[in-house]
Amino acid sequence: MGIAEWREQLNSGDVSARELTDHHLSRIEAVEPGVHAFTEITVERARADADRIDALRASGAALPPLAGVPLAIKDNLCTRGIRTTCSSRMLENFVPPYESTVTDRLWQSGAVLLGKTNLDEFAMGSSTETSAFGPSRNPWNTEKVPGGSSGGSAAAVAAGECMASLGSDTGGSIRQPAAFCGVVGLKPTYGRVSRYGLVAFASSLDQVGPFTTSVADAAELLQVIAGEDPRDSTCLRAPVPDYRAALTQPVAGLRVGLVRECFEAEGLSPEVKASVMAAAHQLQALGCELVDVSCPRFNDGIATYYVIAPSEASANLARYDGVKYGFRADEANSLAEMTARSRAEGFGDEVKRRILIGTYALSAGYVDAYYKKAQQVRTLIRRDFDRAFGSVDVLLTPTSPTTAFGFGAHSEDPLAMYLADLLTIPANMAGLPAISLPCGFDGSGLPIGVQLITGVLEEERLLQVAYHYEQAARVMETRPQAALVP
Repeated sequence: MGIAEWREQLNSGDVSARELTDHHLSRIEAVEPGVHAFTEITVERARADADRIDALRASGAALPPLAGVPLAIKDNLCTRGIRTTCSSRMLENFVPPYESTVTDRLWQSGAVLLGKTNLDEFAMGSSTETSAFGPSRNPWNTEKVPGGSSGGSAAAVAAGECMASLGSDTGGSIRQPAAFCGVVGLKPTYGRVSRYGLVAFASSLDQVGPFTTSVADAAELLQVIAGEDPRDSTCLRAPVPDYRAALTQPVAGLRVGLVRECFEAEGLSPEVKASVMAAAHQLQALGCELVDVSCPRFNDGIATYYVIAPSEASANLARYDGVKYGFRADEANSLAEMTARSRAEGFGDEVKRRILIGTYALSAGYVDAYYKKAQQVRTLIRRDFDRAFGSVDVLLTPTSPTTAFGFGAHSEDPLAMYLADLLTIPANMAGLPAISLPCGFDGSGLPIGVQLITGVLEEERLLQVAYHYEQAARVMETRPQAALVP
């Protein structure tokens, strides 16, 4: 059931918000031991939220757009009075005294909070294996990872534990798990959605976006969370269009660019390539024109990212020193020892690895050779996109080179893990909106994702093309029956 259908049922009185909430809480109780999508389940809060919506409907008042919609929130978005841990021992007991802008907008729109979802520690990872509280599992095959860093948010939607969820995307952390879990994942234009209350990883790259089971529901959530916020200086002041109205606009005549470098990328699975090409031909059948385009620096995005993102992380995570809040080591003999031990014990291995990389890249004598050079390459990546959009309306690529891999597959090789984000990172480098949606299954029945990218603030066109493809292909109607997903 989608959000629009639920809205009709709630307004008609066929189903109450409390009934829908209890249905999802029962689903969580049934599957959560095998999926571990959540770090915290807010049962009392969820029922109280639902009861308020039912009381509002009973009063005859107009209902807000997301009235009664049960949602899960990635645990790096601050929720007032509810733990926000970033799946790290460093913030294991942190309870924010304030609400993030995006979650506040959701509650103002009537959404119901089911709980906070698991992630790679401080959003640093591509599999949710770096979580200090244990990994989430892929609902299609619990021996496989759900992707990351927003793996818990993607898994919760895929397993039917919530109608939708929020994640954050720094280098693919919404789109890659969406592809692995067979759901829709949208990364808006950088600055389209406020970052106020999002615990910072890499401030020039982070963006909040939704996971849903359909493109229409992604448009519903974006409609609510998008828009300017004076508390976030990077948030754009551009007006928010009607994303829902854009969905049904015709796509015939649009030019879809197939990025040559993506289909020649290192490690690209033949099954993934074939499925994504089939998606392109489906758009062609809808009247789109397929165009071969080149973005020569596309595959340089990953090397660029792993200089810029760790550098920004090094600066952002310097605040966790064991003094004001967060984890503090015991039995230290000096302030310097307490800080060193707090950081050594509070951060996991992957976070410490990225802090070290970033600190080195920013150090005297190396900042020009690494950080400055990476920013110059970032500009070249953006220019490649600008040239491509001079001749096409939307770009099409695989979301990930492979389908979901097994736990521990890359645990001894961080570089192999980083390659999971090879095809998603460039959109973050350029600040562009991008979406992943299911386009098929591999021989083992695992989902495959196709990625669409458009120009800055062109979410309307992005959603329009994605919606028409989704409606024509109806991929989820052919899903394997053995999957855990409902």
